Amino acid sequence: MKRYSNRSNFSTLSEINVTPLLDLAFVLLIIFMITTPLLENSMNLVIPSSSAANAPISKAQVQTISIDRDETIRMNNKTVDADSLAARLLELKRANPDVAIVIRPDRELPVQKLVTLMDSLQRAQITKVGIATKAESK
Repeated sequence: MKRYSNRSNFSTLSEINVTPLLDLAFVLLIIFMITTPLLENSMNLVIPSSSAANAPISKAQVQTISIDRDETIRMNNKTVDADSLAARLLELKRANPDVAIVIRPDRELPVQKLVTLMDSLQRAQITKVGIATKAESK
């Protein structure tokens, strides 16, 4: 029997081949990149519900504010500038404390303009606000 007492043969065993480890790391990276978007889209939400009935709102109390992509503001189909809008909202709130506003923004309208309009509604202390949307057809 031959003895392997030569230490030079063991020096090659101390080096680790990292190629299979890199292959494994890249495969895991690809798997996580593919599965992560699927996890975000498949979220099941349970919408909270309430047993309290909403007070009915008459159509006379509902006012409509429309904003097109040119940032033209119309209140009940009448053109209004941004300065007089705040005064008209305060007047509406004084005349009818239960006034409800439906905002109809254009799809191309910048979000900041919608937030500015909602800020003016908040300053007028109008709390019944809705945003009109259209259901997407698939």
